[in-house]
Amino acid sequence: MPHSRFRLLLAAVLVLALGQFGPAVAASSLRYTLSMPAPQTHYFEVEMALSGFGKQFTDVKMPVWAPGSYLVREFAKNVEGFQATAAGKALRTEKINKNTWRVYHAGTKDFAVKYSVYAFELSVRTSFIDASHGYLNGTSVFMYPADSKQLASTLTVKPAAGWGQVSTSLKPVSGAAPFTFQSSNYDELADSPIEIGNQKILSFVANGTPHTVAMYGDARYDEQRLLGDMKRVCESAQSVVGQNPLDRYLFIVHNIDRGTGGLEHLFSTTLSVSRNSYATEAGYKGFLGLVAHEYFHLWNVKRIRPIALGPFDYDTENYTHMLWLSEGGTSYFGDQIVQRAGFTTPENYLASLSNTITRVENTPGNKVQSAAESSFDSWIKQYRPNENSNNIGISYYDKGQLLVGQLDLMVLNATNGEKRFDDVLRYLYAEYYQKRKRGFTDEEFQDAVAKVAGRRFDDFFRTRVYGTQTLDYNTVLGYAGLKVTQTPASADGMLGATVTATGANVSALGAATGGKYIVTSVVRDGSAWQGGLSVNDEILAIDGNRLADDPGKALAGRPAGTKVTVLVTREGQIKELTFPLLASTNQRYRIEQLPNPTEAQLRVLGKWLKNNK
Repeated sequence: MPHSRFRLLLAAVLVLALGQFGPAVAASSLRYTLSMPAPQTHYFEVEMALSGFGKQFTDVKMPVWAPGSYLVREFAKNVEGFQATAAGKALRTEKINKNTWRVYHAGTKDFAVKYSVYAFELSVRTSFIDASHGYLNGTSVFMYPADSKQLASTLTVKPAAGWGQVSTSLKPVSGAAPFTFQSSNYDELADSPIEIGNQKILSFVANGTPHTVAMYGDARYDEQRLLGDMKRVCESAQSVVGQNPLDRYLFIVHNIDRGTGGLEHLFSTTLSVSRNSYATEAGYKGFLGLVAHEYFHLWNVKRIRPIALGPFDYDTENYTHMLWLSEGGTSYFGDQIVQRAGFTTPENYLASLSNTITRVENTPGNKVQSAAESSFDSWIKQYRPNENSNNIGISYYDKGQLLVGQLDLMVLNATNGEKRFDDVLRYLYAEYYQKRKRGFTDEEFQDAVAKVAGRRFDDFFRTRVYGTQTLDYNTVLGYAGLKVTQTPASADGMLGATVTATGANVSALGAATGGKYIVTSVVRDGSAWQGGLSVNDEILAIDGNRLADDPGKALAGRPAGTKVTVLVTREGQIKELTFPLLASTNQRYRIEQLPNPTEAQLRVLGKWLKNNK
């Protein structure tokens, strides 16, 4: 080979080598600053500093929904004052769709974006700030570069004047300014809510992992009892899957007038409860049940998850047929965890489960919509109920709780009490979260159940999960020596409608008087449905007597078949409707023990309702 050609070839190799192994181009970086100079105005101020972005323009996005709450909420509607600068000079920006802003920065790789977010909806799914505290979910406050969702970032929180606490599961940056935190990607930032103010900080250790409780709002509770009981709940929850993915955990608790429930996150949860919940034993146990449910989401949803639920597409709906497992299954295990931890007796547990059966079977929509369909349609139905919702749909929480409970007993029976649904979750955790590092498909879930049980349940999935066939309660509960009895909810004829008193006064005896009585829902195929009574009708009189109390009281004791005449006003016109009262189809369900359970049945029962206390 000629000497000159050799030199050229060597030079080419060096160029390639330097391109692959030589000094790298400066990596992109992202820094957020969150401030709140005037919290009483309900605004967060956000600045994003972007470095190393070498394209002609960069698109930044605001999510349209919050993971765990399956509704498009259009968080971009609360953004205002969007602007971008580089070296102190304004850059051209334009909004290109409902939640995307384009920043033109040709000639510079480093620029900053600033905007304000109006936050005045105090729920576990949204963000809020006032003169007393600030709370935010990342998806409703923080934007992200559209093509760099995996980029690590830092966040510096600057609390309002007089506020001294910032509570988040994000890890602090060592040696940085106070309240500076790091996230490995946008998903982690978005999934780590932040409480800012002067909240009370409590703590406990569960199975060696530090847990922090950030308490906002005035509430009276026994601190030592509360922390001890939360520790028991957490340890009971951890025993289900048997592996603890945590090195820290945060409970943010909002003690307010009326609670809004809970929402799970990657290393934390937010609980919104009535400040008076702790005052009664029922309220206190309800709080522990909420703790159990949201904490168990650490496994079921956050790590054991349908394939659609992560990594997230924040621009649109993320569809799955399996929220009955993710949410309903978590409801099932939430109750199981409280029972296993010794906070409720097996008898009370079965009474609660009986109430769930009653609720599901008395919902007309249970025969219209399957649990899988309910899961898929959560985006348009679950969070947008109307007066007809009970007639056309079923809650994937309630139905899913019953489905997973049945699968638990079916696996116990198939394995002679050696395996249960805990083992299904353990397999899914190891196979998909740890090994394959992804979620599972509907078919892979069914395969996992079959693998643990040693047999398939394809007919159950086809007819009960993806179909609306009534659950075979007595066969499945019979595995544990139990049965379900049912009795009519009422022997009287029923109106078949919900009537709500508006603008009423309450007498000394507690009765509502002097108000309007408005029909707010009508039961499919019931008396009102067939008789022509409509939602929004105002009931004026029944059988010629002016209505001055709950119509249920006016009709009490009338047998099925009795004709009634109802005077209503509809759209300003008086109408008279005459129709017979039909018997209610509602039933009360009760789980009872069989008279002579076998040893095998008692073994399954003992495994199913075990107590870890």
